[in-house]
Amino acid sequence: MSAVLPRALPDALPAGRPRSHPGPLAGPLAGPLPGARFAVGYGTNGFADHPLDDVVTVLDALGYRGLALTLGHPHLDPFAPDAVDAAARLRDRLDGLGWRIVVETGTRYLLDPFRKHRPTLLDDDAAPREEFLRRAIELGAVLGADCVSLWSGVLPLGVAPDAAGGRLRERLAPIVAEAAASGVPLAFEPEPGMLVETVADALALRADLGDPPALGLTVDLGHCVVVEPDGVEGALRAAGPLLRNVQVDDMLPDAHDHLELGHGSLDLAAALRTLEELDYRGLAAVELPRHAHDAPGVAARSMSALHDAWEAR
Repeated sequence: MSAVLPRALPDALPAGRPRSHPGPLAGPLAGPLPGARFAVGYGTNGFADHPLDDVVTVLDALGYRGLALTLGHPHLDPFAPDAVDAAARLRDRLDGLGWRIVVETGTRYLLDPFRKHRPTLLDDDAAPREEFLRRAIELGAVLGADCVSLWSGVLPLGVAPDAAGGRLRERLAPIVAEAAASGVPLAFEPEPGMLVETVADALALRADLGDPPALGLTVDLGHCVVVEPDGVEGALRAAGPLLRNVQVDDMLPDAHDHLELGHGSLDLAAALRTLEELDYRGLAAVELPRHAHDAPGVAARSMSALHDAWEAR
């Protein structure tokens, strides 16, 4: 288990805040997966009740070695005047830990306080989403992020799929060009229920854009249970060398509901074995955005489940 807690807590907590002695969290399985060439991380959206410094402290104690940072509430507001400085401070801390980071853009209610995830690149007025993605790329460069992950959004009412696809291609192309110029790759995530729902859909979109090198893929392992016709192994292999970001969670076939590992139908051992066979070297981060009420416990159980699946692969 990492021994950085006594050093990190005084730096992370503001003066006057009471400090308690941390107890054991994950037991003997805490620590990176032995021999894994990819880094195991955790999504900040699963720690919505923790300050960002404390998120890093807890995850480091559990053996995680990367962060999937969802921009927005409550951790790093991309539109705040000090956002660049905050990103630089986070990068300094992650450098001290040897961690990787990806930027996630699936923030709820950041752009519209009444509509979750809206507007998207498919809506009539996509300007707020376009500006958000440009800001994410800028902050991704400061953070030294592996990639900025994004998705299409759901089909708006009254907009035909072909028209929505045209909007997506037209609006995504300049964002891809900006990412290429910044040196921060994009990773497009297929999502159940969205216009781009499967890895095949994402590959077709990429082909329509001329297969730009700056545009790769995010694959959520749980999504594969719900929408991928060839399952998690087939989806990962289809993404192949374009795979830049992996989200780790469980699901049941009939619902897009992120579950703790072992609570759904995902063959996690097969997924990890496939990542190993693909020589994937990016971040694989646990994605449980509705589990903040027990974030340290969920993160500890997730690490244990990952160790068990790694040993069984």
